[in-house]
Amino acid sequence: MAVASDSATSICNHCGRAIPSSNIDLHYAHCSRNLERCKVCGDMIPRKHAEEHFLSTHAPVSCSLCSETMDRDILAVHKGENCPQRIVTCEYCEFPLPAIDLFEHQEVCGNRTEYCPLCRKYIRLRERNTHETTCNGVPDNVAESSRGTRTPERDQAPRRRQPQPHPHGFSTRRLLFTIAITGIAVLLGTLFFQRKTENDQVN
Repeated sequence: MAVASDSATSICNHCGRAIPSSNIDLHYAHCSRNLERCKVCGDMIPRKHAEEHFLSTHAPVSCSLCSETMDRDILAVHKGENCPQRIVTCEYCEFPLPAIDLFEHQEVCGNRTEYCPLCRKYIRLRERNTHETTCNGVPDNVAESSRGTRTPERDQAPRRRQPQPHPHGFSTRRLLFTIAITGIAVLLGTLFFQRKTENDQVN
């Protein structure tokens, strides 16, 4: 019926509680007649409420979203974390939809593009977070052209300015040549005229 303890109490063999030894017989008679241990959770339940306790606490229930049957004590966790019909939100467009459809939706939604005003490129939504941390705000064509032109400009020596052609088609060399020929012709003409004059005076 009971097991005696060292502190003037006894352990009830029915409910396992420590009861004063002077009351253990009375307690045991009442406990065994009115209480029973739940086979699921091990709690001591009044016999008249045993069925109600089982139905309200341990009886299988159906999920209102997916109709799956499970123990009542895991229903809340199932609805919040595991139910395929629970409502979740797309991380790209924040559209609410059943969890079972989320993967297929995000495969399409994540491939949509969004214009980046900094680098002037269209970026996939699934790559947006990574792009925001690496975007330097410079368009690719501008960066490449600046890299391709700055070094040669720095290394090349300044070019000498080429002489511009005469607006009427005459170069400086041709002009000098024409002046020289004219001078020689004038000189020869002068000498010839002077010699002819001297000959006329002699005759």
